[in-house]
Amino acid sequence: MRKFLPYLIVLFLHFPGQGFNQSASHRPVAVGSPSDPSAVLDQYIPNALNLWKTPGISIVVVKDGKEVYKRGFGVTEAGKSPLFTSATLSVCASTTKAMTAACMGMLVDEGKVKWTDKVRDVYPDFTLFDPYVSAELTVRDLFTHNAGLGNADALWVYGYSRDEIIRRMRLLKPAYAYHDSFIYQNLMYLVAGEVIHHLSGHSWEEFISQHLFRELGMDHTYPGYRYSLKEPSHETPHYLIHDSVRPITLVDYPNVGPAGGVWSCGDDMEKWMMFLLDSARTPVGKRLLTSGTFGELFKPQTMVTAAQFYPTMQKTKPNWTTYGLGWFQEDYRGKMLQFHTGSLDGVVAICGLVPSDHFGVYIFGNLDHTEVRHALMYKAIDLYCFKDAGRDWNRELFELYKSLKDSVQKTEKDRASKRVLNTRPSLSLAAYAGHYTNEVYGEAEVVLKGDSMTMKLPNDISINLSHWNFDSFEGTYNYFWWDKTFVKFSLNGDGSVAQLEMDGNVYKRKEK
Repeated sequence: MRKFLPYLIVLFLHFPGQGFNQSASHRPVAVGSPSDPSAVLDQYIPNALNLWKTPGISIVVVKDGKEVYKRGFGVTEAGKSPLFTSATLSVCASTTKAMTAACMGMLVDEGKVKWTDKVRDVYPDFTLFDPYVSAELTVRDLFTHNAGLGNADALWVYGYSRDEIIRRMRLLKPAYAYHDSFIYQNLMYLVAGEVIHHLSGHSWEEFISQHLFRELGMDHTYPGYRYSLKEPSHETPHYLIHDSVRPITLVDYPNVGPAGGVWSCGDDMEKWMMFLLDSARTPVGKRLLTSGTFGELFKPQTMVTAAQFYPTMQKTKPNWTTYGLGWFQEDYRGKMLQFHTGSLDGVVAICGLVPSDHFGVYIFGNLDHTEVRHALMYKAIDLYCFKDAGRDWNRELFELYKSLKDSVQKTEKDRASKRVLNTRPSLSLAAYAGHYTNEVYGEAEVVLKGDSMTMKLPNDISINLSHWNFDSFEGTYNYFWWDKTFVKFSLNGDGSVAQLEMDGNVYKRKEK
């Protein structure tokens, strides 16, 4: 299935293609005067959207305690007229993580928990596969992606409740030793949300709405899509298919909330950034976090390996890459940059802060993994923090991501070239049909209808299977924009089907 992260690591494998038209995408970009950053962005952004084939974005920039730039560009849905504005409801995706960390910080300040508390002491129901990690895991570890857990996003994609996800997490074998590496994942943030629930007596949705959104006057920010339906304007997700931008179905993942569920708009993200750049003060001057707790959010907590950081580091060339509590961190031109992307099906977000310059930028976009977000973030930093309009981040990052996309396509072609042709399955297709089970991910059913074989998974997800070679089948999901997968069947000694393997996970055949 699609490798979900923001939605972060696998975003390196999903890149937009060429511009809307060659003449526009290769038109020289007017540099403009760095003394008027807004005018530069007004010229720069339309060209950027054209190159990246992005239907619409909103962008807001704050500096020195005030809004200095806020615009919407393009449309909410390709081929239709509603404009993408700073009021358009959009998904924050993984930029939600910093909000969940701030909520935990409030409970720290109330004395209900410490960052160093063992999770088991404050939330006894939580257990991981490794007894040592279960005993030693701290509340801080829930936010830093270094506790040994690999990516298991299928659990929330498959629609399991948060309680069920947490129960199944105890079956996940460690991907690396505790505190020995870094793998970005979402499940620990779901646990953090349940810890907030357990300690406060309020669900994560209730807590973040009452204690953060209401305090900041974020009246158009919601802890999930279903809460935002009263709003008149939402972004439509898009995907690039065969060089054509197509609207796709909005897929709601309600149980991912604490890791990536918030919906908001540019107008309210302005308030969020002002709060973060003013030491956690609300618009009326009330502090929601003590200085010590506020500082903890942005303190480097763990090193991030090059393999787990963004490809943009090839251009920014940082001396160090770290992760705070919901923030990626790097040094950029001698300043600390705190930032995070968000990515869900067909939509993106990015938040970037340079606290030393009291600078923040937030961008929403409605095309899957459109890295125009990174280009505009660095462009805005150059303009407002360095008075420098010279670097064309749009062109540099487009070429970078295109080269990475070309590399991925070459790998896929190499795999296809090694396919053994003119083979047949060991058994009749009917013999592969039946029920299978995986102790972590649950039930799967292979169904044969005529000559068509389909694998059915939880949450109405299905995969159409076509023969690849021998007992391997290529799978295409009912969500056409998800990556294809491969399903390999294995036989018992008596020639019957024993199991299938998909994405490295084994599903045992269930007895009839």
